[in-house]
Amino acid sequence: MSKTASLHRMVMDKHVCPYGIKAKHLLESKGFAVDDHPLTSRGQTDAFKEKHDVSTTPQVFIGRERIGGYDALRKHFGEQVKDDSETSYRPVLAVFAVALALAVSLSIGLLDGFSVRTAEWFVAFSMAMLAMLKLQDVEQFSTMFVGYDLLGRRFVPYAYAYPYLEALAAVLMAGRLLPWISIPVAAFIGTIGAASVFYAVYVQKREIKCACVGGGSNVPLGFVSLSENLAMMGMAAWMLMRNLG
Repeated sequence: MSKTASLHRMVMDKHVCPYGIKAKHLLESKGFAVDDHPLTSRGQTDAFKEKHDVSTTPQVFIGRERIGGYDALRKHFGEQVKDDSETSYRPVLAVFAVALALAVSLSIGLLDGFSVRTAEWFVAFSMAMLAMLKLQDVEQFSTMFVGYDLLGRRFVPYAYAYPYLEALAAVLMAGRLLPWISIPVAAFIGTIGAASVFYAVYVQKREIKCACVGGGSNVPLGFVSLSENLAMMGMAAWMLMRNLG
């Protein structure tokens, strides 16, 4: 006997509910035959909500039981539901993984093997992608940043400039260009950043979110941000020794 589920979802000319599409896919992946009921107008949608005393769509029914929306359906099947307040290192791991993959790919494709250049590219690409995440919403980033950065607290414009400075240093270091700009910039923001994180986390023992992957992240301030800043300091020191040697 086949399993059947009823799905009521918004399907309008200018809006097709993405959660309705995902709910239909999830049901079908679980072996359900889906009795699909598109709600094709605002009037239909409002009437459905009033009839079933619900505030959102889609709504899934299995047998006589109303399961609810997409998240409720995932819970019904024992699948994980994202909690927006939950700590997640996924954005940071994604940055480092892609940066490493790019560095390895370029090393194999252009250098025929690994070298010091591989490590340089890895650090530079990581810096560039972290800066890009911050630049998505500089206002939100700066708000989080001034909460713990020692210089940002005293000179707010620095919080707005930080992502641009990090991106500038990363791009120049990736190509070994204009070291007289990239080295002092990376050394300056890396040193202040490392001192700020160390003081906030290990001296004050504060538990706050890190702005390292942008203002909307749920990464706790600590090892990740400290590593980012130490890497910038190390890169600046290496580039300085290389240019003086």
